[in-house]
Parts: sequence; structure tokens; C-alpha cells
Amino acid sequence: MQSASSMDTQRAVCSLSSKAAAVSIVLSMLMTGDASTVLKVLESILHSSPDAVQDNAPAHYSTVSSPSEKTFDKILIANRGEIACRVIKTCRKMGIQTVAVHSDVDSSAVHVKMADEAVCVGPAPTNKSYLNMDAIMEAVRATGAQAVHPGYGFLSENKEFAKRLAAENVAFIGPDTHAIMAMGDKIESKLIAKAAQVNTIPGFDGVVKTAEEAVTISQEIGYPVMIKASAGGGGKGMRIAWNDDETREGFRFSSQEAASSFGDDRLLIEKFIDNPRHIEIQVLADKHGNALWLNERECSIQRRNQKVVEEAPSTFLDPETRRAMGEQAVQLARAVQYSSAGTVEFLVDSKKNFYFLEMNTRLQVEHPITECITGLDLVEQMIRVAKGYTLKYKQEDIPINGWAIESRVYAEDPYKSFGLPSIGRLSQYQEPLNLSNVRVDSGIQEGSDISIYYDPMISKLVTYGATRAEALAKMEDALDNYVIRGVTHNIPLLREIITHPRFISGDITTNFLPEVYPEGFKGLQLGADTRRELLASAAALHITAQLRSQRLLGNLRVSNAPVELSRWELVVELEEGSHSVVVTKSGNVYTVEADGGQVEVSGEWNLASPLLPLSINGTQRMLQCLSRDASGKIVLQYLGTSFKVRVLSKLAAELNSYMPEKVPEDTSSILRSPMPGTVVAVSVKPGDEVAEGQEICVIEAMKMQNSLTAARQAKVKSVHCKAGETVGEGDLLVELE
Repeated sequence: MQSASSMDTQRAVCSLSSKAAAVSIVLSMLMTGDASTVLKVLESILHSSPDAVQDNAPAHYSTVSSPSEKTFDKILIANRGEIACRVIKTCRKMGIQTVAVHSDVDSSAVHVKMADEAVCVGPAPTNKSYLNMDAIMEAVRATGAQAVHPGYGFLSENKEFAKRLAAENVAFIGPDTHAIMAMGDKIESKLIAKAAQVNTIPGFDGVVKTAEEAVTISQEIGYPVMIKASAGGGGKGMRIAWNDDETREGFRFSSQEAASSFGDDRLLIEKFIDNPRHIEIQVLADKHGNALWLNERECSIQRRNQKVVEEAPSTFLDPETRRAMGEQAVQLARAVQYSSAGTVEFLVDSKKNFYFLEMNTRLQVEHPITECITGLDLVEQMIRVAKGYTLKYKQEDIPINGWAIESRVYAEDPYKSFGLPSIGRLSQYQEPLNLSNVRVDSGIQEGSDISIYYDPMISKLVTYGATRAEALAKMEDALDNYVIRGVTHNIPLLREIITHPRFISGDITTNFLPEVYPEGFKGLQLGADTRRELLASAAALHITAQLRSQRLLGNLRVSNAPVELSRWELVVELEEGSHSVVVTKSGNVYTVEADGGQVEVSGEWNLASPLLPLSINGTQRMLQCLSRDASGKIVLQYLGTSFKVRVLSKLAAELNSYMPEKVPEDTSSILRSPMPGTVVAVSVKPGDEVAEGQEICVIEAMKMQNSLTAARQAKVKSVHCKAGETVGEGDLLVELE
């Protein structure tokens, strides 16, 4: 059994960037005589691979494998991206060789480079590569892998895959087949939960076969209802219906998404609990009847039933409710003889009543925040359990140390439905690993492509602190220091969420986003002070660049040029408005008068760096200059949101007022694709009359189907797409007369 001090020490060692640094800590510990802890730490150092601690970010979990505890020689990871990289890191620390599988477009992916071996399993589409069981089984045979870690998604909850591995005496690093079958079917899992005396949501305990049957059942349960796929999860194949028409539409889209994502279009219907919290319990069980609950994760911040920000622990649970939820989660795990890491999800109402939602029989996306507050490496625990070892811990050994928050950083446009996928190449990429207590789980690097074929996640950004306030402050800094260029990303939304008063106070439900942003997300809304800060920063940056351009190797470009100015009168255009500003300079400090106030801005002004650390009226701010040109146009990322500004001299601004304005496109007469994806269906043809809000076509992106509708009543003039075609963001789909 590990003591708390031992776990803390191992966590500290995991955070070090080199074994030499770790050894220095060990030597200091020897002086204190803490022999048992020293031995454990030395094992960690001696039995990890040479580059086991290659990532600079502190891991905030311990992987300490005993050399006498033999697990596997080689593990194949049947996944891609960040989760494949995450599994490889622990395997390295345990001295286990790894095999990566990849599609042809992923041949240069980070997980492929990190693994000891790599096997191509097919072309880009997931059903021909990462879901191609035959190809993956062949890779297992060819490489001699003794076990397979499925990660999450893809084949992680596929009972047939687990069966095929068992038939060839290859360990599946996850639960046994019967547990996957029982918990993977939402209908059966609900019946098992009831029998195990786990609280469940009222609903129809059967498969809904037709849209009309769905309407009948929904009327009996009472609106609102949740229509969701019986197989799978991740928010796919789920729709909320408030009336009969929405039930019919939800049945159609949910069944199509379920078939596309999981190969199983069966649906169930249950009562939708309005304004709930989504809180889940991490469980860990071995093959010897031992089972633990590793505290909760608060996952209420969601869009389209997919999580955006998670934290552990929850601000809402008291110790009694936490224990009750944990004990029911363990009861369910024992009811299906569960063995491995798994997650039991609950909906919790305002009175702390909780209801079983589903059990995910795999490693959860948001597992890092549990690792941060417990110090356990869940991937290591899964590997140990798969080999047949008993758990090293008892329930009383599981701590809540500090607070952890995870932000899912996606290549998405947050201004479109809180996040529609974006594709592109990462032209510049820099993770905020210079900050302490920051962990970034990613599977990409500068130059990586974000494609339409896979989930648009860039990384999981995790911050840790002794208190929630500390973890939140660190997340704010981390988001400001995160450099992502080449794709649209959701950092503006993430930063607005974690700094919103409701989130800070813990007043959140699964309806947080639509309640806080009823008209959709619009980015940071500038107040008088923040507007002045932005105007001053843009003006100071413009003058700095202007002065820099006048010099060559420290000297003025033109020897007889006039003496440098120290006062400038400028006009800054921002958000449809023009602002007169006066700038004076003394050393590296600019004093800017704007909008009736005065702002002092100073900094190092390194124009080559993507980060722009400034002191604004004594407050430290991290801005990013995303672009600037000779015409005075600057794009600044300020407090997470990108703002387009234009800085002009007074004369240039006066002359610019005579320039003709570009007439904006009439968007009511055309329909453009809001995202890259595949056209699933086209519902109209030229000459058809359409009503406002009528469906025109359906676009699928990252396995999610999106219905596009007419902005007004009109006749269809022309159709520029057909089912099966791939379209890019902004492509013209349909024209109206």
C-alpha cells in the first residue's frame, strides 16, 4: 500500500524533465532517511525507458512499476491521436514495447513516431482503418503483440473485437466481453442497474422500431424526452424532443448517426431531466472481486451532448452524496463482474437526486483530472488488471488532493453552434508547457493536419492547483499562452466559460451554454476598460512595428531621417467604430489616451514571438498578435478572443473615409456549407418551393449530422451539391431566387 507522501513524491518525480533532476531529489531524500520512499522512486527511475519523461509537462500521476511485477512485453494500441500517445507514455515508463496502427493519412502522426513499431491498417475512412478488425487482428499477429489497448471510441467498446482477441489468447486491456455486452447496450444496462439497486431514469425499457412508435412512447412518458442510440456514446445519436414533430425528426437523425458511428441503429427513449448536472464516477476493479470508486468528475459544460470543460472534484457534491454515488457505481460494476477502469455516468438534479445514465466500459476522455487528484496512473492500473494482478489500493487509500480542470481544445469554430469542425494544417503550434501545473495530452505537432475523417480534438489542456481558484487561474494563463495557428479553434469559448461568474460560483447545469449565450457565442464582449486596453495595446504595437521598420541593424535606414517622434495621433478602427488615440513613448513604456481615459502599456515588444506579454496599467496580460500588415490591419488575441483592428494615422483615416465600401453578400438567397463535411442528403431540386426553416440538405462532419435550412420562403434556383460529395467550409450548396 502506498502512503500519501510516497504518492506525492512520485508525482513530483513525474513532473521532472530529466532523470538527473530526479536523482538529485533522491539524494536529498537519503539525507532525511525516508528509505521506503527512496526505493520506490529509484525503481521508477531505473526501470523506465531512456526517454520515458520526454514530455516536459508535469504528468500529475505516478507510474512506478516493480521489476518483479511482469506484465506484457509488447502492447498494440488500436487507436490514434492523443489517447494513443497517452497509452504509449505509460508503456514506456513500464518498460513495455508499443505498436501503433494508423491509416495512410496518419503515417506521419505523432503516435506513429512515438511507438516502437507501426502498422498501416488501411485508408483514411475509419471503417476501412481504425474500425477494420481484420486489419488490426493481422497487425496483432504480425507484431506478436501480447495485449491490445483500445483507448476510447473506435473499437474500445466493441464486444466482437474483444471476443476475437480472446480467441487468439491476446489480452484486451479493458473489461471482459460480458461486461462490455451488458453495459454497451443502454437498454440492458438500465435493467441491470435497476436490479443492482442503482437509481435509474424513468423511460421505455425496450427498442423503439419506428418514428411513430417513438411518438407514442414519448407521449406516454411525457415531454421532454431523450432519444438516444442503444449502442455507443460520445453524444452521437442523441436528440432531445419537446413535441411530436421533434420526436420524428430526432428518431431519423439519431438512428442515422447511430448506424454511421456504431453500426447499430437501435434507439431507446427516456424522460429528459431538465437542467441537470452531468456527474460521473470513475471506478476501478480487478479480476478478484475488488472494486473502488475514484471520486467524481463534473462534466456539465456540454454542447450537443459532448463535454467541453470538466473538473474534479465537483463543487456540488457533499461527502454523503459522493459516497452514495460511488457505492452505487461499485454495485453496478460488481453486478457485471467488471474488471478494469470504467466510468458510471449520472444525471444529478438540483436536490442532489442522482440517476444512472450509462456506463462507459473504457478509459474516459477526461481521465487526466482524476489522475491529478488521486495520483493514480489509470492506464497503468488497466494494464496491471488485464494481466491479472490485484489492486494495490483500498477505498480508504483514495484521496482528493487539490483540484483539476480540463478544457477540450478543438479545431472548431465556437461562433457556429458553439463549435462546428474546422480543418487545416497547424502552421504554428506551441503548448503552454512553460507554466507549472499544466498538463497537455495531445497527439499533434506543428505541421499536423486536422482532417474531416477524425475527431477535431487538438488536445486536452489540464491544470491543477491546491484549490479550485488556483486551478482556474492557471487555466486562464494556459489558454492565453496556447499558440495555435492554421485552424480555427475554440479557445475563445473555453476562456469565456472558465471566467464566467456562473462557472466560477459553481452554478452550472448541462444547459449552461444555451442559457449564458442564448443568441449563440459572440466572443468576449468589451466593456469600457477592456476596450481601452485593447485600443492601447494595438496602438502601441503599431508604433513599435513602425519604429522597428525604420531601423536596420540598430541604425536608422536613412541617415538623414528626422529625429524619432515621441508623440503620435492615431485612429484605431474596432468593431464598426473609430477611436481617436494619442500615444506618447518613454523607453519601452507607451502612454495612450483613448476614449476619455489613459492607459500605460509596457513590454519587451518581441515582434518575432507569437506571444506578446504586456503590462497594462500594472496588470500582466498575455496577448497574441495573430497577424499584421503594412496597411495597419492587426488581429490581436486578447483575453482569449480574436479582434480585428486597424491602426491609421489621422491623415490616412481621413482619406480612408472616401474609399467605397464592399457590399456584403445577400446570405438569404444562398446556402453555404458552415463546415467541411460530406453531403448526406439533398432534399430539394431546382424549381421547388421552400418555406422558411425547411430542410434543404444534411451535412455530416466527424460523424455528426447537421440539417441546413432555408433562411426565407423562396423558389430553388439551382443546386450545387449532391449526396456523397465532400464539401468545404463556405462552399455554395443551393441558390434561391
